[in-house]
Amino acid sequence: MADVCYVGVDVGTASVRAALVTRAGRVKSTAEEPISIWEPLTDHYVQSSTEIWDKCCIAVKRVTEGVDRSQVRGIGFDATCSLVVLDQSFQPVPVSQHGDEQRNVVMWMDHRAAEQAARITSAGHGVLSRVGGVMSPEMQPPKLLWLKENLRERCWNKAAHFFDLPDFLSWKATGSLTRSLCTLVCKWTYCPPEGWDAGFWTSIGLEDLLENNSSKLGNMTCSPGSPLGDGLTQEAAADLGLETGTAVGASLIDAHAGGLGVIGADVKGLNLPCEDQPITSRMAMICGTSTCHMVVSEQPLFVPGVWGPCLSAMVPGMWLNEGGQSATGRLIEHMVKGHAAYTQLQEEARQRFPLNGENVYTYLNSHLSSMAVSGMVIGLPLSQTLDDLALLYLATIQALALGTLHILEAMKEAGHDIRTLFLCGGLSKNALYVQIHANATGLPVVLPDQKEAVLIGAAVLGACASQDYSSIQEAMERMAKVGKVVQPDCELRSFYERKNKVFLRLFAHQREYQALMSQR
Repeated sequence: MADVCYVGVDVGTASVRAALVTRAGRVKSTAEEPISIWEPLTDHYVQSSTEIWDKCCIAVKRVTEGVDRSQVRGIGFDATCSLVVLDQSFQPVPVSQHGDEQRNVVMWMDHRAAEQAARITSAGHGVLSRVGGVMSPEMQPPKLLWLKENLRERCWNKAAHFFDLPDFLSWKATGSLTRSLCTLVCKWTYCPPEGWDAGFWTSIGLEDLLENNSSKLGNMTCSPGSPLGDGLTQEAAADLGLETGTAVGASLIDAHAGGLGVIGADVKGLNLPCEDQPITSRMAMICGTSTCHMVVSEQPLFVPGVWGPCLSAMVPGMWLNEGGQSATGRLIEHMVKGHAAYTQLQEEARQRFPLNGENVYTYLNSHLSSMAVSGMVIGLPLSQTLDDLALLYLATIQALALGTLHILEAMKEAGHDIRTLFLCGGLSKNALYVQIHANATGLPVVLPDQKEAVLIGAAVLGACASQDYSSIQEAMERMAKVGKVVQPDCELRSFYERKNKVFLRLFAHQREYQALMSQR
């Protein structure tokens, strides 16, 4: 077993990445291929499932080049929660009025269905209790409703199969129409063990999706990592450069794969409060452009404003709650790049780090360390110096960390017992962001030993499907590795307790102001 490997494939917003991962969780090789995004209208973002699959195949061939195919025991896929539309013959159905008919994917960030989402929310059906009471335009029901109302002839009447992108990839690999509970429960309102809520689909005008035993939505489900079909079909194996029958694990949404790649790591001997405690004592934070806060529980827990509980959406047999911040890395970038001193920052960063590729945030972090400051946005001065930019940057990160604390406290009030944070994603490489999260929450932060946590999570699916491990939990414990532990600075505890009180008052005041201005 020493030489066996697994392939993890991650389809992000703008690229496909693949990794070859050992049984011990070491990444041997990675590859990345760009994928196209088209914007036919404002807030409409589309892709091609044919192109995405082709790029998956190229990336997998690159990471397995020179490797004995028999050593690759399994493959797992994760992807953005985008909507794929196929006809009765499994050919692409276009999702825009004009343009290439191969463009059959409504991307996760496509907000064309904002009005449909608002209508579904206002109807107040019971399924909304599992999505924080609000239907997001990034979920699939409003997108489906938009297609029916706006593209009946070009799309709706031709469509025979609606897939979440992760499920499309596992179908393409195996021919199995079985959907992952991760996608259906989190983005489609599916609720095991009852299944589809016919009353909901009828109430929003999509009762036709219930025909033929809900075949267009999917009527067979399984937990992430479950082996699908008979593994890779002959055609898919040839496309990917792997052996026919190679195990394929039921897929995950990309953020959930990141959670899988960090949350189950073995922490023995690190003296962490989650040691010898169940996995329910951990929160996974997948932090990049946006941030997802993921916690599992043995029993369903309802948290106001937080998605879930979703059964088997990440860890089989456990209930997932998912909080989030829609703009984190994007907010930091906006604050920094929009400041008048940004050009000066770039120049000083170039002078300070001329050869080693360090970025402006590394320089900002070092600049802050030489200043006796605390972040504040109310009362900003009119000056526009580099010090002012550094202060604004610090205040932004503190606000994000206090937002995480806000989510943590809501989860704890609902019954969660969270003792340690596990971070991955682009922002987990920002030392200041990590330290302030430890300080603001009062909890230790665990960082993975490898930066490709999402790809590790995808590979865990393949490892589990191969049955080399008895469960997802065992595969996570063996393949996810701790790289570094960041402890909170106890001397700053009082400071962040006071700052949190300010944060909560500002939050309450903002709602009061919105209510005042919405009066007629």
